[in-house]
Amino acid sequence: MSPIEQLHTAMASCPLVAILRGLRPDEALPVGQALVDQCWSLIEVPLNSPDPLASIAALAKAFPQALVGAGTVLTVQQVREVHAAGGRMVVSPNFNAEVVRESVKLGMASLPGVMTASEAFGALEAGASGLKIFPAEMASPAVVKALRAVLPPEALVLPVGGISTANMAAYTAAGANGFGIGSALFKPGMTAAQVGEAAAAFRSAHAGTMRV
Repeated sequence: MSPIEQLHTAMASCPLVAILRGLRPDEALPVGQALVDQCWSLIEVPLNSPDPLASIAALAKAFPQALVGAGTVLTVQQVREVHAAGGRMVVSPNFNAEVVRESVKLGMASLPGVMTASEAFGALEAGASGLKIFPAEMASPAVVKALRAVLPPEALVLPVGGISTANMAAYTAAGANGFGIGSALFKPGMTAAQVGEAAAAFRSAHAGTMRV
């Protein structure tokens, strides 16, 4: 299965991206297992984490059923380094056409950060696999609804930043396809068990089985 196919499969089952900022390589496998056990299959290690490429390599090897990649990818060279480490997904806080095009060239899923309609359409034109609406603290569900109204219906929209079990429903109603979950899911010092509990809560909230 290609990274793009894997992305769409994940979006149809559990459309939540685990953002593991600050993850250490020695934590990668137990945290990854906790996520996979809760059926999360989109895993991002931001490049400003300790030795992120080692964590990405370990996760990609141990969990081939998951789409593993990097976040905070800002340059073409970083795209290449992530690819060489075994990562197959590139997530950025911004839209850089060269980063998107290099990701596409290497067959990777690309999720650039956008805020405006101009950025969103530019990212899609460059070949983005989906759109990370970032920071979501600055983009209310009303903003997402307005963007959704003009974007192609097949475009994937994932708000990131400040997402909680309490606000997911409003964003989903506005047209969000999924979410990136950061510090509410993982922050340095959390045990794998704690990550698993948070992962279960977010998955239940998204599925509508939790009262929030």
